[in-house]
Amino acid sequence: MGTLSEDSRYLTYIYNTKPWRSPSLLLPALVLLCLLELAFAQTKDYSWGGPGSAGNGAVDPNTENVCLTDQASCGCCLMQQQIHRMKEFFNMSLSELEKELVKTKTVLNNVRASRSAFSVALTSEKSLKCFGPYRDDKIIPYQHVFINLGGGYSLSTGIFTVPRSGVYSLALTVYSDAGAPGNTLAACAGLLVNGKVIAGPREKNMQDQEDSATIVVAVHLKAGDMVAVNLPIGCFLCDDSSHYNTFTGFLLYATD
Repeated sequence: MGTLSEDSRYLTYIYNTKPWRSPSLLLPALVLLCLLELAFAQTKDYSWGGPGSAGNGAVDPNTENVCLTDQASCGCCLMQQQIHRMKEFFNMSLSELEKELVKTKTVLNNVRASRSAFSVALTSEKSLKCFGPYRDDKIIPYQHVFINLGGGYSLSTGIFTVPRSGVYSLALTVYSDAGAPGNTLAACAGLLVNGKVIAGPREKNMQDQEDSATIVVAVHLKAGDMVAVNLPIGCFLCDDSSHYNTFTGFLLYATD
């Protein structure tokens, strides 16, 4: 059998010259012609980028654009390109998410490391015990600890050392018992920051046998600042396991 063009001319000659030709023979002839076309067709290898692609999205001018004649092959290459783009986008997005996760973990660990809160009471004695009055001002060493998150409060000194700069809430409640009606009641104290009084609840009179006073403040403190409660001259506080005298502080939010 000759070339493809010779076979085609041969079939055409048979069809045009034979007197017994019939329309019923036309379909088989056309099928045979198509099979011959497929048998003698020459296949071409293309890069994954698709027919006519020279790589990096460029088109090879020396290669025929078979998208015009072989749409199935062209569509497959375009689909591969789209999958590749989606894979690159997914990998890039995953990398960004991993970076953000690392940042979030760092911030969370920093917050956990800087958590600070304490709450203490004067004593846990079963019977009422009074402290003072003293001849000099004295820092009160609160001995019963409700919470000391971060370890900023020292039982030995009664001083809270600020672990991190920020806005803190500080609360102080004082209570005293004069012992008998007509005696002088002196429930008073001073809230100190670095040795300076910033607030001081005070209840001093001869009308009440017992009384209490409370203050709550929000202050901006720096890391290393020292917060304590001072018992002034002439004042005295009384407490037992009911914890009438308390000193509390905690970090509202950091500013460093």
